[in-house]
Amino acid sequence: MLITGAVLERCGAPAPYTESRPVTVGPLELDPPGDGEVLVRIEAAGLCHSDLSVVDGNRARPVPMLLGHEAAGVVEATGPGARLGVGQRVVMTFLPRCGECAECATDGRLPCAVGSAANAAGTLVGDGRRLSRAVSGADGVQEVHHHLGVSAFATHAVVSETSVVPVDDDVPPDVAALLGCAVLTGGGAVVNAGRPAPGDRVAVVGLGGVGMAALLVAVALGHEVVGVDAVPAKLDLARELGATLALGPQEAADQGLRAPVVIEAAGSARAFETAYALTAPGGTTVTVGLPHPDARASVSPLSLTAEARTVVGSYLGSAVPSRDIPRYVELWRAGRLPLERLVSDRITLDDLPAALDRLASGAALRQLVMF
Repeated sequence: MLITGAVLERCGAPAPYTESRPVTVGPLELDPPGDGEVLVRIEAAGLCHSDLSVVDGNRARPVPMLLGHEAAGVVEATGPGARLGVGQRVVMTFLPRCGECAECATDGRLPCAVGSAANAAGTLVGDGRRLSRAVSGADGVQEVHHHLGVSAFATHAVVSETSVVPVDDDVPPDVAALLGCAVLTGGGAVVNAGRPAPGDRVAVVGLGGVGMAALLVAVALGHEVVGVDAVPAKLDLARELGATLALGPQEAADQGLRAPVVIEAAGSARAFETAYALTAPGGTTVTVGLPHPDARASVSPLSLTAEARTVVGSYLGSAVPSRDIPRYVELWRAGRLPLERLVSDRITLDDLPAALDRLASGAALRQLVMF
């Protein structure tokens, strides 16, 4: 079938992206779903730093690639062996889980080896690609790579069933989309990796979409929460969303702030060092940000030993999506998790270059492409 999607033509293009234009929007051919796959009509897709990191070259991926990895939609067709039914709303997640490898047996601590390999290759879990487009030249057809098994910046996507979690129709598309990355990653950093004890203070460094989701989940679970960011508007929103304190990085350091659990969600070495410095003796620093591969941070090895510190890396919030997404849905239904507040803009595919510039500047939380 013919679809419309946003394709990254090259990695490492310079900002501003409204001028360099590394992303083009146009027609693509989408093959029918194969074994264990479903065709999803996309309703909403979030723009995340993991998309930006491919555009700016921090995360090298094969191109051309149809971007987008955080989304929700409705199943319109199923391949052989698929269990989901037509008409089912689903949350799309960027790490497929085969459920059979040794990594999948770690209860979310390690990324699925099969899913990770497919993501790196730009294929679906079942191998191969379902996307192509017409080009000039002898062949006339060019394969297009999948982004993290989803490729949601398009009207439709074919994905493995291992990349989706069903949700009820009362969960609106803009909320459902956020569950697939921002909430799984940020909330999971708190619940699965940080594991604060009842009454523990939780600090979150970096209040983008993932960091603010971590803040929301920690507030929903009854913790005293401190938000740390260099953007004043984000500190104001953090206070509105229930943060007891919202401080700039230097202000937090000057006050001698410490917390038993600190989440780093900015994806920079400096933010990691800030998060580590804010962690109390005996506490846990959880890092979920994805800095450039060459980035290096400095910590005191002595403090790890003498203060019984723990540093934990958490990919996708150490989540098992089929287990965790229903938990967040129940918190949302109960009015304790106002995920709608994470949406800073609703855009179209044609708005993506400007949206990438807003994201790179630190001005945006979650910008949703609405279909």
